[in-house]
Amino acid sequence: MNHTESLTRYVTRFVDELYQNGLRDVVISPGSRSTPLALSFAAFPSIKHWVNMDERSAAFFALGIAKQTKRPVALVCTSGTAAANYYPAIIEAFYSRVPLLVLTADRPHELRDVGAPQAINQIHLYGDYVKWFHDMSLPELTDQQGTYVRGKASAAYKTANTANRAAVQVNFPFREPLVPDFTLENLWCADKDTPHLEVNQGKKQLSKEQLTALHNQFSTMQKGIIVCGPMEDQQAQKEIIALANAWQLPLFADPLSQLRSGDCDKSNVIESYDAILKHKQTRDLFKPDFVIRFGAQPVSKPYTLWVKENTQIVHYVVEEAEGYREPIGHQSTVIYADPQLFCEGLVTNPVPHFDQQWLKDWQKGNSIAKEVLQKNTTQVVTEGHVVQFIEKIIPDNSTFFVGNSMAIRDVDTFWFNTDKQIRILANRGANGIDGVTSSALGAATAVDRVTLLLGDLSFFHDQNGLFMTKHYSLNITIVLVNNNGGGIFSFLPQAKQEVEHYEELFGTPMDLDFSHVVTLYQGQYSSPADWHAFQTALEKSYQTEGLSVIELKTNRIDNVAWHEEKWQTIARHLEGEYDVSNRK
Repeated sequence: MNHTESLTRYVTRFVDELYQNGLRDVVISPGSRSTPLALSFAAFPSIKHWVNMDERSAAFFALGIAKQTKRPVALVCTSGTAAANYYPAIIEAFYSRVPLLVLTADRPHELRDVGAPQAINQIHLYGDYVKWFHDMSLPELTDQQGTYVRGKASAAYKTANTANRAAVQVNFPFREPLVPDFTLENLWCADKDTPHLEVNQGKKQLSKEQLTALHNQFSTMQKGIIVCGPMEDQQAQKEIIALANAWQLPLFADPLSQLRSGDCDKSNVIESYDAILKHKQTRDLFKPDFVIRFGAQPVSKPYTLWVKENTQIVHYVVEEAEGYREPIGHQSTVIYADPQLFCEGLVTNPVPHFDQQWLKDWQKGNSIAKEVLQKNTTQVVTEGHVVQFIEKIIPDNSTFFVGNSMAIRDVDTFWFNTDKQIRILANRGANGIDGVTSSALGAATAVDRVTLLLGDLSFFHDQNGLFMTKHYSLNITIVLVNNNGGGIFSFLPQAKQEVEHYEELFGTPMDLDFSHVVTLYQGQYSSPADWHAFQTALEKSYQTEGLSVIELKTNRIDNVAWHEEKWQTIARHLEGEYDVSNRK
């Protein structure tokens, strides 16, 4: 068997095996050394290939597809620094538990560490941020190596896609010539029924004795909170709501918990806890005995501060498989169990006798906060109410992707419970502003329309990602809040202490006309000056194919004052409603 035939059968078997395991999307960044992989994926009709020239954007684009579809997505790049540009998205995938298959082409072993061009050390390039690494053998397709290739493909897919999900790296050293021969017979086995490697993974659950012991602990306390942070397990979400309803406890629903949207029973869902807990005097009104948290740590900083302040809280963190996502620092009980089975197990026990007024107090506080937050007395565009207009107008059964910094915090505060089925996504693993647009466009490959809310720095940081909406006619509405810099820093101490060089180092005004960027990628652009014009522009965007960018220009200083006024009003109303002396 000559080199070309060995290369062709080697790579096509790897690609075919990924398909057998469930791979349906691959994002390819063009290059020379990755030719065998790129051409083989392109030649395989059952895997959709997307071409993105910018590797950093490509990786976040793949991340967005994986978030939306809830299945692994492959990445292909050439050797050298191309692979290094994947790193930020791989870190995000690790912390947000998203499966990626990172397939890096490499120079053969004889060209490593000898000064060959475009050759860097790609062995364990991503360190501990991948679940598994394998440096493939050179293509020399014996019968034994055919089994080896399929085994590694299967292992890569299964490893990425089992809890806790994350990226894996498979490194491919290729010798020249690099072009496969697809005229060879019997290259694909698309009619094969099963993958090379089968994995049966059960769900973790506590024993009856463990559940009884926990139930007895809960029964000794009066005031509990159930918290649902970012998570995607729909069955678990239903059971978490069922537990909160059965036990009549407040359920804090992070916007990324998916519990604020849809036709589920939201009578116990407290969506305005972030606003309620903004000020110390209102945090002192509510003293919980215990917290049961599902999913990742919530977005809300006031919630985190509140838990830190109340050292008496008994803290329970439910993890599906493994890990210690507990940044509070208090003594905690980590429960390794499937969330659905855990909730079902607790509900089968008698309902503990909790304080009946506790839930009513939270529901009352939630109503007060929502009334203040929803009140809009000005036609001047304010950043928080942008979220409310989006919630009102966004099409049902669509995806809302949210940028970090102020965007996700405003969604946390101003996105209220809705019967619309809106999936809210964000890159909250590492919380970076890089790659947000690319991730949103990745999500847009699997849904009719994505709405993206982000700030001007995030938009600037990922302009290259917009190429994908032009190239593939993806439908996205981008609401760009432009406060000419890093608006979130205006809420931090350095903004209030008149720090020298504040504007240069934190405010970072860019004074850019983003309409030119939108024109470059052949999108529709508008810049409404009031609420009526914004509503009109938003409605029009949902009737427009491709890219629509709605830029809202706001003022950072005014934005801080507006938010502070809302929070202070909520604090005053709550202090008037509750007697602090009665809180114990």
